[in-house]
Amino acid sequence: MRTEQGLGLSPDAQQIANVSDYLLANGRPDDVVLVDGGRSFSYSDLRTAAGRLAAEVDALGLPPGSRLGILGSNSFFWLAAYLAAMKVGVAVPFSDKLSPTDVGRQGAWVGCAAVFMDTRRLREFAHAFPEGVPIVTDETLDRDREPYWPVAGVVDPDADAALMFTSGTTSDPKAVRVTHRNIQANTESIVSYLGLGRDDRMLVILPFFYCFGASLLHTHLRVGGSLVLCNSFVFPELALDMMDREKATGFAGVPSSFQLLLRASSFNSRALPSLRLIQQAGGKLPPVLIEELVAAKPNAKLFVMYGQTEATARLSYLPPDKVLEKLGSIGRGIPGVELQVVDDIGNPVAPGATGEILAHGANVSPGYYNDPDGSAKRFRDGGLRTGDLAIVDPDGYVFVVDRKDDFIKSWGYRVSTLEVETCALRMEDLVSAAAFGVPDIEAGEAITLAVTVRPGSTVRAEDVVAFTRNHLAKYMVPQSVYLVESIPLTASGKISKSQLREMVGALSASG
Repeated sequence: MRTEQGLGLSPDAQQIANVSDYLLANGRPDDVVLVDGGRSFSYSDLRTAAGRLAAEVDALGLPPGSRLGILGSNSFFWLAAYLAAMKVGVAVPFSDKLSPTDVGRQGAWVGCAAVFMDTRRLREFAHAFPEGVPIVTDETLDRDREPYWPVAGVVDPDADAALMFTSGTTSDPKAVRVTHRNIQANTESIVSYLGLGRDDRMLVILPFFYCFGASLLHTHLRVGGSLVLCNSFVFPELALDMMDREKATGFAGVPSSFQLLLRASSFNSRALPSLRLIQQAGGKLPPVLIEELVAAKPNAKLFVMYGQTEATARLSYLPPDKVLEKLGSIGRGIPGVELQVVDDIGNPVAPGATGEILAHGANVSPGYYNDPDGSAKRFRDGGLRTGDLAIVDPDGYVFVVDRKDDFIKSWGYRVSTLEVETCALRMEDLVSAAAFGVPDIEAGEAITLAVTVRPGSTVRAEDVVAFTRNHLAKYMVPQSVYLVESIPLTASGKISKSQLREMVGALSASG
């Protein structure tokens, strides 16, 4: 069944600008673009910094379209480097949470010609790249070099602007080609349905190398808004203090972010009068937590969204006035995106039947870099096979069931990990939950659940088992429950099932 909202908003292919010029077009010179470590930077500061970094690259004499790596935490330097890289070449953001070996493997995969690197990362990562690959650091911003910024002009809309590695990519690099058209189409769409403007001020906890974090950067730059950087969310109270102090109007997070806010911080009781927009994506937030979120901040608009790196960022959203009516839904396609839920041969399924989400739109990537086989599998006829299984209701609203790869096959049943996690989190003492399968001779896979609990809670593993037994079908009840201090996350804040299996395996072995 097909779902769509609005009309296509893809930029005119004959008049498309370089994406860096597009993003900077509306920022007023003296307006604040970024608050980083308590220091405020203006749009004029950003243009000068990006121009100096572009000049440094121009002096290297690299060929057009060279891949330029960016490595470091969110910062003014990172933002300037990103704009410079897309202006004179192709930006390749790396996760600074990976090992030097993994970063080096990714850099070799795309053939980085130069790298922008935060000086604080030099000791650890300088040798991750081959000898002879130039490294441009933030010290360049202190030099009195004349900025270089070619006159704005049209570019091939389907030329690569950035290569974004999919989350969790390590030994088998998978870099998504994101074009100038992709970024501009997705940015226009997101700005339109969120209603963003120059007065918006986003508190950013998500890394810019992650497509969700990048979308926050793109949209707020485009409207001339501002970003406030919070590079640590280990202690959510500090983020809340910053949100209050900086009068942030927006906050965006993945499920693990909201689990911490709602059940391990003072978020529910703090007024936060400036907060007007909340964005949730990066995975399914259990309905019970969505209800808690709406109740905690009734004056803020909550947008539940869905997306993938292969689609630049966003694919769908659920409007705030539908969040409780269509609880658990990811909504319908954003403006310019057509979503279908299809069977194995690509035919739309009937309402209520399970199928895979298929997406079409100007924001869908042309494919993976240097991976024709992987591209052919996921990108067909200009569309994206997302790998997410879902149902669609009679009104056209999509409900994700689970990732194809995350289903647990136990006793001949296909068990949704999301359904098990959602059930467990109805226990108010739980902060987070992650379900996964482990090999079992009799069951095929044994359903296993790891949970974290509120500080001071006395809940036991057997309490969680008993609760799920009362609310789930017998074949869905976890065989084992582990109470852990924290659930391992990827650099983008998603649950790392591979690390979780290793952790639980070690706990099992120790008795």
